[in-house]
Amino acid sequence: MTEGYEVVVIGGGAAGLSGGLMLARARRSVLVIDGGSPRNAPADGVHGLLARDGMPPAELLARGRDEVRRYGGHLLDGQVDTVTRDGEGFVVALAGGRRVRAGRLLVATGLVDELPDVPGLRERWGRDVVHCPYCHGWEVRDRPIGVLATGPMSVHQALLFRQWSDDVVLLRHTAPPLGDEQAEQLAARGVAVVEGEVASVEVVEDRLVGVRLRDGRLVAREVLVAGPRMVARAGFLAALGLRAVEHPSGAGEHVPADPTGRTEVPGVWVAGNVTDPAAQVGAAAAAGALAAAAINGDLVAEETRRAVEARRRDVFSAGSEARVAELVAGDRRHGL
Repeated sequence: MTEGYEVVVIGGGAAGLSGGLMLARARRSVLVIDGGSPRNAPADGVHGLLARDGMPPAELLARGRDEVRRYGGHLLDGQVDTVTRDGEGFVVALAGGRRVRAGRLLVATGLVDELPDVPGLRERWGRDVVHCPYCHGWEVRDRPIGVLATGPMSVHQALLFRQWSDDVVLLRHTAPPLGDEQAEQLAARGVAVVEGEVASVEVVEDRLVGVRLRDGRLVAREVLVAGPRMVARAGFLAALGLRAVEHPSGAGEHVPADPTGRTEVPGVWVAGNVTDPAAQVGAAAAAGALAAAAINGDLVAEETRRAVEARRRDVFSAGSEARVAELVAGDRRHGL
């Protein structure tokens, strides 16, 4: 083990790079480890991000990496296998055997979208199969949209997408029957409910044209909304006793933290989708910066504590030496 950093950032997306940038600008030795699998890779562009709307995700990350380097931050492409405690710090073990030591950790590994098991759906993910109206709503406006009911947020998704299109249907699929209030809300907004399990996604000439139900019916749609189960990438933290738990929304799992990203494990912070599944790119980047500032503050507090302790030792030592010298001088005056 030859490398050591004040902070290791695990995850090279918007949250991780933003945290790395903030720490590098704070003159910390920082390493950002990027596993190379950003959640938004299938998307054509990042939307709703001020001054960067529509920028391809890969370009945004490339610019972020350059900015981290500009201030002396280090970047490493690799997959983290485990993180273990080492005294007051941590050892980060990567696939292939490389290890680095960290005084503090910022975990920004994001999440995995576990998609509904419908043939053809995954291949269209991020194109004409989407999940977030604020990420994709403008791009699919005024088109026929089908919302695949997969969880507790499906009715809410249908009502949201109704803002972007007059032609929205809820495909009940395998979800439980609707409650009276939900049915009334959908009817009031003109969202039809289609009963029957979805068997497959129908595509013609690289374009989604609808979904096929188990009974053979084709429901013509140009866009399919599918809410995934969102699961934090956090398995490598198990040795620290830090695990993902069910998110209060019921949408998946996350790593709990306080508003600054501080977890229950001393020295470990989290930022972005690993702790907040609903965070878009802008929110994730802001969370990374906030966590980085908290980490720097924690390091400053530790350095100050150590400096005070050292000063007290020096003062005590100087005082002891002066007292000894005084006693010796007194002995000499008395002829001892």
